[in-house]
Parts: sequence; structure tokens; C-alpha cells
Amino acid sequence: MKTPSIQLYTVREALDADPAGTLERLATIGFTQVEPFGLDARAAVLAEPLRRLGLTAPTAHVKLVDGDPRAAFDAAESLGVSTVIDPMIDPRRWTTREDVEGVAAELRGLAAQAADRGLRVGYHNHAFEVENRIDGVPALEILAAAVGEAVDLEVDTYWAEVGGVSAVELLSRLGEQVVALHVKDGPRTRENTDQVAVGSGDLPVAEILAAAPQALPVVELDDHAGEIFAAVEASRRFLADLA
Repeated sequence: MKTPSIQLYTVREALDADPAGTLERLATIGFTQVEPFGLDARAAVLAEPLRRLGLTAPTAHVKLVDGDPRAAFDAAESLGVSTVIDPMIDPRRWTTREDVEGVAAELRGLAAQAADRGLRVGYHNHAFEVENRIDGVPALEILAAAVGEAVDLEVDTYWAEVGGVSAVELLSRLGEQVVALHVKDGPRTRENTDQVAVGSGDLPVAEILAAAPQALPVVELDDHAGEIFAAVEASRRFLADLA
């Protein structure tokens, strides 16, 4: 298993209040990598504390299809991000093969622009991309076939399971296209506050990680009913024990 990262959305309230202090706390917990969100708006604030703390950001979330790709790529370069991931594309575009292939074409075009700057483009799923079936196949897999090696995938394993697909089986089908995983845990409900520390919920986390050993594991809780840093620390400890 690769050294885990953490999606900064997990600690978004603390990050907004005290960016440097929040990164310092994550470093103290043991994280050496983070995944920023809203990269184009946050890069300037994150740059100095990331450098000072020796934290890296190999992946980051920022709107590409419905955003400003040039600003996104500029921000990625400023932080040393190598893979720029679109976190969500309009759910209405995932119901027909024509629509999904249109999404794929846009992502391939963005990937070509990114490649000119030494960057990769990726896509991150929610539940709807696997719930929606096209000729019996999850729409996410239609996308994967249409983009091929041009676009990377970051599979949110929790939302894949909420969408009715085994994350382990999905990862085995997608193979090397998956470069990162959102690793989260809980009872597979749509209520974000039901999510718990990685390793303390219902998902087969060890099996999920084993199904994609090439992928960067990224801890994320969309929300949590308890103290968020306690859940983050427990998640990091669980993954360290697995490793």
C-alpha cells in the first residue's frame, strides 16, 4: 500500500479558520501528503505551509469541465500537484451513452492541455455514476472505456458501494486506470454524518486497498458526527497498521 494522503475537505472548517495550523496538525498525526480541494482558490494560502512542513500534494480537486482549466493548471504547477481531478460533473450528463461519451471527449481534451504542462487529468465519482446503468454497465465504466489511458480515475470506494457496486469488483475491472482511491468507511448510507473513521465501519477496507495496490489511498470523511480530528487520527493509525 502506498503512503496515504488525506482529502482536505475532511477538515474544511478548521482549514478555513486556520490553514497553517490545520496542516501542522495533520503533519503531527503522521500525514506527509494532502489532497487540496478548490485548488484554484486555495493554492496561494496553502503554498507556504506545505513547503515549510514538508507536505506534498500529488493530487488535487478542482472543477475543470465547468471551471477555468488554465487557472487550475497554474495552481497545480504552483503546488507541485501532478494529477488534477475534476470532483464532479453534472449528474444529468450520466444517463445516456451519448452524454457520457461527450463527458469523456471533454476530459480527453482537457487532458491534452494538461499534458502540455506535464500534468495529468483525473475524474472522481460519486454514487450516481455507478447507479446509472447504460446497457447494464455502470456509467463510470462507460467513461473509463471512452477515455482510455488519457484520463486517470480516482475511485471513491464508499460512494461506489452506496451506488450498489462492490468497490473491490469495480477496481478489479478498472485496473491501472485507477491512480487514487478515496478511502472512507461507514454503513453505506447517503447521510454524510454516518461516515466513521476508516476501519471502524462496514466497508472491507483491506480488500479494497488490495484490489488497487497501484493507487494512492486518500482518507476522506465527507462529514462525521464526532470529533473530526479524532476520526482522522484513527483512520491514519488503521492504515499504518495495515501497512
